[in-house]
Amino acid sequence: MAEEEYQIPIFFINGQLDSGKTQFITETIEMGQFAEAKNKLLIVCEEGEEEYDEKMLKDNGVSMVVLEKEDLTEEKLKELDKQYKPERILIEYNGTWSCKEIILPSNWEMQQQLITADGTTFETYFANMRVLFADMIRNSELLIMNRCDGLETQKLTGFKRSIKSINPAIEVVFEDAEGEIDLPVEDEDLPFDLTAPLVEIKPDQFGIWFVDMWDNPGRYAGKKFHVKAMAMREPGMAKNAFVAGRPAMNCCAEDLVFMGVFCKYDGASNLVNKQWIDIVFTIVDEFNEEYDGNGPVLYIQELKESAPLQDPVVNLV
Repeated sequence: MAEEEYQIPIFFINGQLDSGKTQFITETIEMGQFAEAKNKLLIVCEEGEEEYDEKMLKDNGVSMVVLEKEDLTEEKLKELDKQYKPERILIEYNGTWSCKEIILPSNWEMQQQLITADGTTFETYFANMRVLFADMIRNSELLIMNRCDGLETQKLTGFKRSIKSINPAIEVVFEDAEGEIDLPVEDEDLPFDLTAPLVEIKPDQFGIWFVDMWDNPGRYAGKKFHVKAMAMREPGMAKNAFVAGRPAMNCCAEDLVFMGVFCKYDGASNLVNKQWIDIVFTIVDEFNEEYDGNGPVLYIQELKESAPLQDPVVNLV
């Protein structure tokens, strides 16, 4: 039996230019997170205002290579693999390059992807480079937004809704000069009554409900909800499965995404794609292959066809 090829873990750090990627990687190395690996390779695709301390890298067994866009090829990465024989690889990616362009060698395995963002410029960056940023968000587990000093809670909450409309499972952390900013949302702060026997989610509350449901699944357990939504049925889905949601606007009419959540319903195969429905359901936080992990699944108790909403788009601006 052939021995399996060792997969080198890749830690992929992406984000805005000058948004703190170098500082984050430096602090991570100094904290000893990769200390168990003898040889470590840091591939830098963006040289920002802050530079790496060569002595710090050497003391921690990290070799650094700077690559231009034209050099970021599978062949070049294979050469680096042979030259440095790394046990861990960190990639500081360039936020202006599409993350779809990178092709990793077969023995390199993406272990974790995260994003850094600058709270003071995020709004402009997201509006002007939303396609690139949306690709980053879809493939990452964590987004760290720093320099949030002085930004209103309402603005940060809006940022979070926009980010999670693209990837509901991503964790979003806000930081100021003192560290992490906690944005707790209490039950009484929500625009719907979670103590009601049947919790009505009005059309203008859909975005807040959707994001909070992903962030705080525990507060929704054991409760019954009523929502009007659009049903989506993709080829190959199980007979008892569909996705319920609404189109959402992040920054402009041309930038629509579908905020959807997986549903289980015995009559799902009878639904027409993009059909508007009225549903009553309970929510269970459980593993689902569509999420590649845990997430909210709606167990439909009642379903009936509904007229489309007059304004179907969730505004996340």
